[in-house]
Amino acid sequence: MIKKMDKHERAFLAILTPVLLLFFFFNTFLLLQGFRYSFTNFRGFGSFEWVGLRNYVDLFTDSRIWKSYRFTLFFAVVCSVVVNALSLLLALALNAKIKAKTALRGVYFLPNVLGGLIVAYVFNFLFTFILPALGKAIGSGTLSTSLLSSPNTAWLAVVIVCSWSSVAINTIIYISGLQTVPEEVYEAGSIDGANGFTRFRALTFPLILPFVTINMVLCMKNFLMVFDQIVALTKGGPAQSTEAISFLIYTNGIGGNQFGFQSANAFIFFILIVTVSIIQMQAMNKKEEQL
Repeated sequence: MIKKMDKHERAFLAILTPVLLLFFFFNTFLLLQGFRYSFTNFRGFGSFEWVGLRNYVDLFTDSRIWKSYRFTLFFAVVCSVVVNALSLLLALALNAKIKAKTALRGVYFLPNVLGGLIVAYVFNFLFTFILPALGKAIGSGTLSTSLLSSPNTAWLAVVIVCSWSSVAINTIIYISGLQTVPEEVYEAGSIDGANGFTRFRALTFPLILPFVTINMVLCMKNFLMVFDQIVALTKGGPAQSTEAISFLIYTNGIGGNQFGFQSANAFIFFILIVTVSIIQMQAMNKKEEQL
């Protein structure tokens, strides 16, 4: 016998149903459509034919695809390490007993308020005109050339911009973690002689490790999907040295008439992100258990 819903259950269902429908049509349905197109030679318009697994086979023989994956993984690892190191140092400083702490917390969060494209275009101008002019003025050969003009340094410019933009939100998470550490722990540690770096290594870091896990997983996911900064700074150049996977999928899928092929690439990329996140979670959880 079917149980009759009361007014609270009906209200809950009335609120939940539109949300689920919107999520399905604008997320799940499009994901399934993309997966379907990955088995075709669809160009983004017109008719198409089924090609089976040919797109997936071609992915593993395309040197440009492999180069893009190598750069994206390298970039994501470097940025994740840099951002978490800077965020943790900044959080420790802002959590200490210093003057104007509230004002400083507002200032450091400013990069996160600005749009990614806006920040990247400002840095593009800085790297292209301001720094080279400064380098010539002081006679520095290194600064006289734009970082964005060389395949050996363009990736560094992207790392600088992405790290500057991403530090704020990670710092907030670390500050939240530091505020959960009981003061009694530090008092007990002081009695045992734990001060300075020893106190951080033995007391603080083990207790905020869950927050480190959150930040590392979020950073890797976000940096693997880097797009705005690539568009504004390098457009994948020079010589495709900074061509991230998301940028390659967009440019070749939409503008290169490779919608079906890049749909397959996007599906593989989705699996990669999920796999990396799971591996990170398992590794960090084991570390937490050991501590």
